[in-house]
Amino acid sequence: MLDNALKYSSAPIEILLSTDEKDVHIRVKDYGIGIPVGEVKRVFERFYRVDSSRHRKTGGTGLGLPIAKAITDIHQGTIGMESVEGEGTEVTVTLPRI
Repeated sequence: MLDNALKYSSAPIEILLSTDEKDVHIRVKDYGIGIPVGEVKRVFERFYRVDSSRHRKTGGTGLGLPIAKAITDIHQGTIGMESVEGEGTEVTVTLPRI
């Protein structure tokens, strides 16, 4: 999450941590290039890249977010993403408190 924010945003990145009675929330928000609406639901698929031009510029294999999802799932949490192309992306991980 943070690696992608650093790759695709030259603006400051926000890392927000919060808790409630049952969960811990981690949010990473960037103000970079964003992701097209139709692509957001696919970013957690293994080896998926939004487009080939991003791959050439930034490297990567398309495994970072699927690995983050797998780790979150193992810990009985959730991971989600909201993005607006040209405005930025926010990824939220919610994990149960122990």
